[in-house]
Parts: sequence; C-alpha cells; structure tokens
Amino acid sequence: MRTDLLPLSRRTFLQSAAVLSGGVALAAKSASAAEQAAPALPKVKFGNAEITRLIIGSNPFYGYSHFNGILDRTMREWYTQERKLEVLCRCEEVGVNTWQVHYNDQPMQDIRRYRAEGGKMSIIMLGDFAMMKDLSIVSKVAKEVKPLGIGHHGNRTDERFRNGEMDKVREFLKAVRDSGVMVGLSTHNPAVIDAVESQGWDIDYYMTCLYRVSRTPEEARKELGEAPLGETFLERDPERMTKVIRQTKKPCLAFKVLGAGRHISSGATIEAAVRYALTNIKPTDAIIMGMFPCFKDEPRENADMVRRILSSPA
Repeated sequence: MRTDLLPLSRRTFLQSAAVLSGGVALAAKSASAAEQAAPALPKVKFGNAEITRLIIGSNPFYGYSHFNGILDRTMREWYTQERKLEVLCRCEEVGVNTWQVHYNDQPMQDIRRYRAEGGKMSIIMLGDFAMMKDLSIVSKVAKEVKPLGIGHHGNRTDERFRNGEMDKVREFLKAVRDSGVMVGLSTHNPAVIDAVESQGWDIDYYMTCLYRVSRTPEEARKELGEAPLGETFLERDPERMTKVIRQTKKPCLAFKVLGAGRHISSGATIEAAVRYALTNIKPTDAIIMGMFPCFKDEPRENADMVRRILSSPA
C-alpha cells in the first residue's frame, strides 16, 4: 500500500494496486495524458463563478453511507487522507471543478492539505453542529476557505422545520450573508422549499435531496401505514423534489441521485437514475455525487456519463 503522496500537480489516480481491509485489490489505472486532457464538463453560473454540472460530494470520504454501519466503517478505513486527495485530483483530471464538503475538524484538515498541494476545485461548504452552535465560525471559515457558499445542513433544516424553529435557520443564514459568501439552504423535504419560497427568504441556492430520508418513523407511519427499518427511500420521492426544484428560480444542487447506492445494480440502472436527475432539474442546476472508487474509476465513469447524458438529454 502506498504511503507517500506526490505533489498534486504530478500525482496520478491510484497508481498502485492497494488493498482494502478485506483484501480486495484496488482496480484503478494511472491516468494517461489523454485522460488528463478530458473534454470540459458542462458548467452553470453559480454566483460569480461557473461550476460543473457534476460536483463531487464528500459523504463517502467520512463514512456516511446512508446504508449501514459496516459500509460506513469500510468507507472510513479505505478513505485515508491520501486517498481522498487522490480522488479529488482524479476528479480535477476528468473535468470536475467543484467539491461539496461539510464543516468539521477532519474535513478542514483535508481542505488545508488539498489547497496546500495545489488543489484547484471550488468548494461549497455545508454547516453542521459546531458551526450552528457558534455562528462566529461561519465568518472564520468563509475567510480561510473562501468557499463559493455555505449552506445550512439538510437534516438540521428538516428538524427545525418540523419543530417550528425556522427562526434559528434564518439566524444562521444571516451569519452566512454577513460573511460575504453565497447563502445556501439544504433540505430533504420539498415542503421546506415551498414554505421558504412563499416567504421570500434571502437565499442564493438550495441543496435538494432527491429522497426524503429525514422522515421520522411517526411521519412514515402516517404516510405509509408503517415505518421502514432505517431511512426512508421512496420511489416517487425524486418526482416530488424535482417538481419544487423546477418551480424555484434559484440554483439547486441535487444530491443522493443514486439513492445512496440503491441504484447501482448495473450500469444501465446508474445511468437511468442520473439521467432522471439531470433531465428533471433545471438547466441551471447541478448534481452532487459521492464517489467510492475502490473497484473502478468512478470519477471517469461519472464524468463521461454526465457528458453523454447532457449531449443527448432526451
């Protein structure tokens, strides 16, 4: 297993076969010069910047599989800091120019090293517990990281919406506005966007989960007659969320387009889910995809797929 890390400008993607905790060889090849000169991914305006319509997410980096504890641990053990940086570098090589990542101690360490070693991708930040408890962190992160935007975390948004505490959300968003970066609101619940839009909140963009995984067991029982074992992924959730995405003029960054791995049984299944997302959001929107390339070159496959879909969206 490699332990050194070459400078980012020279590093190729997972040059050596590495060994996963269970002994599975990492099947990835070095990027060729042709691959490094990959065609540009389609971009959209995002404030004063242009972002690719494919954004790399960070849940797999930190073991948030939204599947089970075994996969959570597998992701955390595989994703050393070196591998995170290699995957980010590979995303740059295949044309992705934006990384969405949440605030926490480990992500901040990764951001600092990524930038120190020449990483060029723009960053869209998601605030969570510590940042929400101490709003002074917002301005500090904005100054250090210079993200394009900072968003209120989706699970916290949905909890506060359910509990009638949206004033706390607005307080956080005001701190983001005062920091000088774009103001974002993440949610898994289409009703949140309906409410916020009707009230004319000061927001620049939404992060929109295609599945309402934040349903409580009580909400699920009321809606379905029973509660699932674990998070709720319903087949018509993407239809409900993309409807409100199309109704707002604000940019939306759609995530969990593969249902946190529930749509990966075949290449055709993956492409169908990504095609649905890209053709049912607005042309001014983008998708966020987490990647776990321990078996194949997911950054290359995902970038090629997005180019293919957007070149023939019908």
